[in-house]
Amino acid sequence: MAELAGLVQRLEVAVGRLESMSGGGGGVSGPAAGSGAVSAYVEAYDGLISGPVAQYAALSQKIGGDVQKHAEMMKQAFSCQRQLLVTASRSQKPSESALAPLLAPVSKVIQEVQAFREKNRSSPLFNHLSAVSESIPALGWVAMAPKPGPFVKDMQDAAMFYTNRVLKDYKEKDKMHVDWVKAYLSIWTELQAYIKQHHTTGLSWSKTGPVASASGGAPPPPGPPPPPMDFGEKSSGGDSGAVSRNALFASLNKGADITKGLKHVSDDKKTHKNPALKTQTGPLPTGPKPFASRPTAAASPARTLPPVLELDGKKWKVENQEGAQGLVISDTELKQVVYAFKCNNSTLQVKGKINSIIVDNCKKMGLVFDDVVGIIEVINCRDVKIQVMGKVPTISINKTDGCHVYLSKDSLACEIISAKSSEMNVLVPNKDGEYTEIPVPEQFKTIWDGSKLVTTATEIAG
Repeated sequence: MAELAGLVQRLEVAVGRLESMSGGGGGVSGPAAGSGAVSAYVEAYDGLISGPVAQYAALSQKIGGDVQKHAEMMKQAFSCQRQLLVTASRSQKPSESALAPLLAPVSKVIQEVQAFREKNRSSPLFNHLSAVSESIPALGWVAMAPKPGPFVKDMQDAAMFYTNRVLKDYKEKDKMHVDWVKAYLSIWTELQAYIKQHHTTGLSWSKTGPVASASGGAPPPPGPPPPPMDFGEKSSGGDSGAVSRNALFASLNKGADITKGLKHVSDDKKTHKNPALKTQTGPLPTGPKPFASRPTAAASPARTLPPVLELDGKKWKVENQEGAQGLVISDTELKQVVYAFKCNNSTLQVKGKINSIIVDNCKKMGLVFDDVVGIIEVINCRDVKIQVMGKVPTISINKTDGCHVYLSKDSLACEIISAKSSEMNVLVPNKDGEYTEIPVPEQFKTIWDGSKLVTTATEIAG
């Protein structure tokens, strides 16, 4: 099946080339444009699609389920980007306003890939989905200048947290998932090499030919993100996840025009050059506010959403709780999961044995639970406290500042995995019932021992 899927992918690329040569897919500038052939860098991109992308798609098909569905979206994303490359190879770069519609198809698929992951947080293949979702913004390299290659590398690194978890879960169980990780990461490695060779300082546009424009009914650029909705179905991994990346993507499209909205402040309105302004009784003249045009009301609806504590299928949803002390989930089953989202100054107790717990975008929250057979995930949180009464095999802390984990005697063997987090402490029970607080290392030292990199935790004296 994997070989068949790879063959189908290569056939799709061949069909795309034939369409280009017949006038449906674009050509190149100069003499080659007249012959209808695609440019050298489009052909090189076809090699990327028929190589690592096809291998990733084939392995995804063998794994099946949500991973296969995700891979179909990824194939569509690369197909959209190929069409953009064809357009760039035969057209001159348009204005910034005209460029946005050309980038819209890729941006739309990126959002769909990320939304699919958020809708399937209870999926047994969630780590696979997360690896793809965290790194697919790499396809935004076409809007990056002058260093699109390093941008792709950053996005690839963002996937490593989840690909490492896939390797950990399947290394001794199923080699196919290990091969899937290698194939997927090779996409971004090959893309970096491709960019270095053909688009070192940014997407290469033709110097001749017509100015590029969105034709053939291309969709309009995406509008602002919708207000927060049911997180279990619609939201996108925290306020700082997909929404901020899409906003960044849109801002980058402005290029040099991004500073045109700023106003110059004369010296007579600067307090450090005109001390008399500091003694004025009225309001001081204000300088330019670069972000004043950015609507601040977009984040406010989250505060007005009603609190939620309900069982939706197999998921307990605990959302938008403010100052709610004593929240309890008692009627639990092993197959259920708990998802706590935007709960502030609240406490939650989960009784019984359940599958997993996710704490996302919470501040000053306390969680007490009995037994978890899977994993506890703490993501994008601040000042949270987790207490284990029974057993838990794994605790994951990611992008969190301030996390105290109280272990029970039965949970001392659990693994604690952390990334991009600070102020983490694990409290271990003593024989007298008191706890000993131990900080989780945040600083590491890496050396080359002649054959491999060796990393050890370091302690900061002071």
